[in-house]
Amino acid sequence: MAETDFSDFIRANYELHEWRHAVAILKSDFPDEWADILRMLEDFRLYKGWIEVGGGNRSNLAAWVDHTLGERGWVETKFNTQIKVDEITRDSPTHKVDCFRNRVALEVEWNNKDPFYDRDLNNFRLLFDLGVVSVGVIFTRADELQEVFDAMGRGSSYGNSTTHMGKLLPRVEGGSGGGCPLLVIGIKKSLLTDAEPPAVPKKAKAKKKPAPAPLLEPQRAD
Repeated sequence: MAETDFSDFIRANYELHEWRHAVAILKSDFPDEWADILRMLEDFRLYKGWIEVGGGNRSNLAAWVDHTLGERGWVETKFNTQIKVDEITRDSPTHKVDCFRNRVALEVEWNNKDPFYDRDLNNFRLLFDLGVVSVGVIFTRADELQEVFDAMGRGSSYGNSTTHMGKLLPRVEGGSGGGCPLLVIGIKKSLLTDAEPPAVPKKAKAKKKPAPAPLLEPQRAD
């Protein structure tokens, strides 16, 4: 990544990592989606109120990202995928993508158990191999936020076994994302604010996509 790829604000307030030229692909092939991501990062703030109330089934932080990108055409999407061997076709369902638009998939991992990273990366790998995702993005938290949680008395709710950068990077560097270009963004503590959190609408129902071409279709030997 070049310094000019991101504004001073983004570079100062987020931990950024990429693999397989994800940023270059976003800038050149998906300029509208790239602009959406940059604008979301510029607008985002980490409200103390979000940390104090916890998340429930879907955290307010994740709901804010869903809504912010949703206003620009990003939708939660589930793909119906299949594997065909000889004449037998089996469903091979992928997990839904939090935010999807025009071959760019973005997942929010704020405070889930860290195996959710395995799910996300495997999903990106499979959808990339099927030709329906060109870049995968994971929006998560930097390790340094643990200091904030501990200071607020919420450290036990955001422990070492939950989703943070230290759990994600070894998985990506170990090849869990396969050939899919990846951009990983970690929220830093400098984004923390005492301001009143905004009201966040509920998430829309996932949009289903038709099945892409089968992942496997071996030919029968003569």
